Amino acid sequence: MITESFDDKSEAIIIPEAFYGASLDVCDVAIATFSREIYSEVLQSYPNEQIAEIRMANRIRPVYLLKVEDMKIAFYLSEIGATLAATDVIDVCWITGARSVIMFGSAGALDDEQTNGKYVIPTAAYRDEGMSYHYAPASDYIDIKNAEYLEHYFSNHDFPYVKGKIWTTDAIYRETRGMMQKRKEEGCLAVEMEIAGVQAVCDYYGFELYTFIVTGDVVDQTDYTPEGLHTANHSTDKFDIALMIAKKLLDSGE
Repeated sequence: MITESFDDKSEAIIIPEAFYGASLDVCDVAIATFSREIYSEVLQSYPNEQIAEIRMANRIRPVYLLKVEDMKIAFYLSEIGATLAATDVIDVCWITGARSVIMFGSAGALDDEQTNGKYVIPTAAYRDEGMSYHYAPASDYIDIKNAEYLEHYFSNHDFPYVKGKIWTTDAIYRETRGMMQKRKEEGCLAVEMEIAGVQAVCDYYGFELYTFIVTGDVVDQTDYTPEGLHTANHSTDKFDIALMIAKKLLDSGE
């Protein structure tokens, strides 16, 4: 069973070094975006250089080093879904030396009254995906351990936010009304596709994950429409906040 997939008693057969060579020490912080539009705008707006590639059988994706003021920050376009996004984190941290990852994205609202017009800071993610079970013992939820850090930061900067549990699932077309209602009754505010897996990987390798989301489409509605999803996906304010968080982390040496 998948709940028995966590094996911390034997060594991994495949490791990043087999594909990328020795780990490098280029920067301390990486920022990941899922938005092709944010990705393009950032590369046009900030000095950067390509420093590495994430190589897959079907495509090659560059990793850039952004140079903002006196900061050096790795930046890349993440794959979607817990397995691929979490594997990207492993690869990027290996090839850049980053120990902190700032990741932002969009989500579907389970409670639009609470999330509309606000950033959502996840406190725990329901593990309805496969990746996390290979990196952490089985449980229904995984804690998002830097949620309090982000809450303090958002509060100090007067960013509108709400915090709470979320639901991570890889199966976008199997977000059924029954499952949605169960997660909502447990207090989940939103549904997305990556965070449980990424947090499990970060916990396993000792990386620090700082993650927040914005809801766009509303899953808890009688007739579903994707209205609002494009803005939630591609609004650049999320990158601006990520850059501010990166500066704080680098200034404080965290």
